[in-house]
Amino acid sequence: MPVEIKELHIRVTVNAPSPSQSAGTRADAGNGNPAAGGDSGANREAMVSECVEQVLNVLQNKLER
Repeated sequence: MPVEIKELHIRVTVNAPSPSQSAGTRADAGNGNPAAGGDSGANREAMVSECVEQVLNVLQNKLER
């Protein structure tokens, strides 16, 4: 007998950056500049491709059922 989930609660806790980081470092971290502490373009591409692969696997598994 299959189980049907009608309601799903997801709780996420995000930790604030430590006070030792300056405001300028946090602002520069998101622009893709590796010297500023952000992810490099190649690292970001690898992460995106891994996420896409996992989503496609989940969708394929749903179609097989």
